[in-house]
Amino acid sequence: MIEPGLAAVDALAAMRAAVKPGITTLELDAIAEAAIRARGGEPNFMLEPGYRHTICANVNADVVHAIPTDRPLEPGDIVSLDVGAVIGGWHSDAAFTAVIPDPARPELTESNEKLSHVTEQAMWQGIARLARATHLNEVGEAVQNYVRKHSDYGVLEDYIGHGIGRSMHEDPPVFNVAVPKRGPEVKPGLVVAIEPIISAGTIDTVVQDDDWTVSIADGAMSAQWEHSVAIHEGGIWVLTAPDGGAAGLAQFGITPTPIA
Repeated sequence: MIEPGLAAVDALAAMRAAVKPGITTLELDAIAEAAIRARGGEPNFMLEPGYRHTICANVNADVVHAIPTDRPLEPGDIVSLDVGAVIGGWHSDAAFTAVIPDPARPELTESNEKLSHVTEQAMWQGIARLARATHLNEVGEAVQNYVRKHSDYGVLEDYIGHGIGRSMHEDPPVFNVAVPKRGPEVKPGLVVAIEPIISAGTIDTVVQDDDWTVSIADGAMSAQWEHSVAIHEGGIWVLTAPDGGAAGLAQFGITPTPIA
């Protein structure tokens, strides 16, 4: 699964470099597709029945599964860009959130940056817990505890992480909150997508008329961060991070080990 992970890395990097006021999410979609195909991959979101795009582009209150559009991004927007690739029948899935600063509304920029930061750190908390966990559901506990400690945000419960491998979405589910059961044992061969999805308001959602885009019901801002993460004989490796997760995991004293 290393190669599809690197294809996602390239797509994420290309979109990060391109995000700015005035660009459309359709243009970001084309940029991500080109990066994946240059690596010899195929956008796996296009394999979902009825979906024609490389990315999901969730702007402001649109929280997951939003279809790219020709609306230019504006100062004050917060956008979560979700992408995946398939190479040789193996999949990857990853996302990041970008904040478009608005000099005229510094309080909005600061609020959006905090939302993105808490979501990103919650993801790393989950990944770090996975590195030391005995059972998978410890991840959700770590994510929820971090968000509760550092904010009053809501962690979506209806949209969660998942196993990934020969399909983009596989068992087991990866919860972002504490649940009663311990879940599967964490052992070599487990590969999961850890993806906290956080709302600045309610966790209630509505599906828009396009039957894809999911929005926060009260119109609050939202953020999503995601990595595909492998547990292997040597330890842990973040497949969709260029350094295997070294920078994100350093704060926990964890050094990821490349897959032999």
